[in-house]
Amino acid sequence: MSNPIKISIENLTKVFYKKDNSVTAVKNVSLQIEEGEFVCLVGPSGCGKTTLLRILAELESPSSGSFKIMSDSGKRPLQSMVFQEKGVIPWLTVKENVAFGLNMRNLPKDFIQKQTDYYLEKVGLMNFSKLYPKEISGGMKQRISIARAFANDPEILLMDEPFAALDEQNKFILQEELLSIWSETKKTVLFITHSIDEALLLSDRIVLMSAHPGEIINEIKVPVPRPRTMEQVRANTEMAEQFIAIWNHLQQEVQKSRS
Repeated sequence: MSNPIKISIENLTKVFYKKDNSVTAVKNVSLQIEEGEFVCLVGPSGCGKTTLLRILAELESPSSGSFKIMSDSGKRPLQSMVFQEKGVIPWLTVKENVAFGLNMRNLPKDFIQKQTDYYLEKVGLMNFSKLYPKEISGGMKQRISIARAFANDPEILLMDEPFAALDEQNKFILQEELLSIWSETKKTVLFITHSIDEALLLSDRIVLMSAHPGEIINEIKVPVPRPRTMEQVRANTEMAEQFIAIWNHLQQEVQKSRS
């Protein structure tokens, strides 16, 4: 039995206008994501993946079509977004950054303390809690963003290539930490990535988008059950076939965008 639908997108199109020109970023996108599902969006650069996330985060408005995020209580934030760039506040300490959303909601101090400490511990930043962003590494800054997003307990989590700028070692560590937290919270996640390995490791379902303007042209259910490791992803025959299929898709779409 499937879970209830959490995110519903219907025939969504976004057109940007500049002087006498217009650019269609995404076109007729329809997608349904279940409660607790981890979905990765994969497509060539410039296909509108980030635009789609920004619309769901209400940072942009659709030109046509619609979307709906089904709220279960109205007491929690509807969504949090983790950007590719490090979205930390430079004048706040690590701990103050993680607690920022909770403080903005004026929640009880005891709860904020407990929630903040829990996620600082989960991402391995407790010993760095009093430092400022300029005093820590890029990987640690992304840990702050992830901890802050989960600590604020949104109904859905939108993640825009949060690990793209990291070295391979830090990327693997943060992927494992993200999966560890997600397995506890079972949040609904929509995650953008250019890494096929990352999509196969993290997601329940991979949504493939076309070259500009972005349309959904295929979906892939990840065949290996959870929990899974990167070693399993790279060694599994089915995963290898999926990797090649996604790689071929990306190659074809990149060629289309250049023709």
